[in-house]
Amino acid sequence: MDYKDVLRLIEEGEGFEVEFKRKVSTPEKIARALVAFANTRGGYILFGVDDDGSIIGVESEKSEVDLIRHAGAFLCSPEIQPDIDIVPFNGKDVIVAYVPESDDKPHTYAGELNGNGNGNGNGNGQSHGDDATRVYIRVKDKTLMASKEVVKILRDERPDAPPMRFELGENEKRLFRYLDENERITTREFSRLVNISEQRAARILVSLVRAGVVRIHTLEKRDFFTLAYDVSRS
Repeated sequence: MDYKDVLRLIEEGEGFEVEFKRKVSTPEKIARALVAFANTRGGYILFGVDDDGSIIGVESEKSEVDLIRHAGAFLCSPEIQPDIDIVPFNGKDVIVAYVPESDDKPHTYAGELNGNGNGNGNGNGQSHGDDATRVYIRVKDKTLMASKEVVKILRDERPDAPPMRFELGENEKRLFRYLDENERITTREFSRLVNISEQRAARILVSLVRAGVVRIHTLEKRDFFTLAYDVSRS
């Protein structure tokens, strides 16, 4: 990767597959970003670039590259080793870390957690809490904690996942009719609509996402579901 490639990424701006970081900060923050990209569609993290796209540069590329690699090796599970390039800009260096989409989803953040699911630990990999508080994904230009439904979908995207099976019953038909009229639904709304537990509602929605007939969306840490196409005309 050369400076023209970096300029192209900067011109595109932050988004689903690009993140700017003014500096190489804590390994915990780096690890969560690596996990999010690996769990979603992959992407680039540009260190030494401010939020407005201005090039700040990094201070010590060797020690900062070592910090990125440490975060990927010891604070991500399974470990993530991004491809790293150091690109010079008029005496300043930008570190570009490329994280491909992973076949080993879901990757989890392996550092310590505080009460709201953010890492604040010492990097020893010892922590409390379940996997659902450790999985991060990219949503637009942000790194967000994945819901339990999203974690299930990530597991089902693995190449070694068992074949997906579901039956189109009355609950599913009522869901499609509801979505035809209301466009979106949450897991809780679906469970109330057909009078089943939220756990069972989540299983049905996840199976429909895997089948490609329903899409899952995450907005402000909340999931909702929409039809992937017009089921009534299929």
